[in-house]
Amino acid sequence: MVWRSFACLLLLTGAAAMARAQMPFDLPKAAPQDGASLFANQCGTCHTTQRDAPPRQGPNLAGVYLRRAGAVPAFHYSPGFARAGFVWDDAHLDTWLSTPQELIPGAVMLYRQDDPAIRRRIIAWLKEQH
Repeated sequence: MVWRSFACLLLLTGAAAMARAQMPFDLPKAAPQDGASLFANQCGTCHTTQRDAPPRQGPNLAGVYLRRAGAVPAFHYSPGFARAGFVWDDAHLDTWLSTPQELIPGAVMLYRQDDPAIRRRIIAWLKEQH
């Protein structure tokens, strides 16, 4: 029994030493996610881009690029959208994804993306869905 405990201790000590050893090569960096994956992971819970799909918590975003804000007929928007008066272009989408309540006060959207590179990939993908 004692020798088993000693053997386990030796194995654990050796494993810890190996874990501390520096790798002889750099591990590859993860590839950035594409816009479709980013949308699915970060926006897909509340939005869809499938044409003719019913809205979810947020409106259907199929064809959102260059569409007038608040214009999906089957979705009940907050009052701020009625006063929005713009179309979803790159600048408006970028502002919306980073600071939605600044763009449309009173809007209900909890998502915020601080990374401009991620916002650009999501916007580029939404443009492709137009």
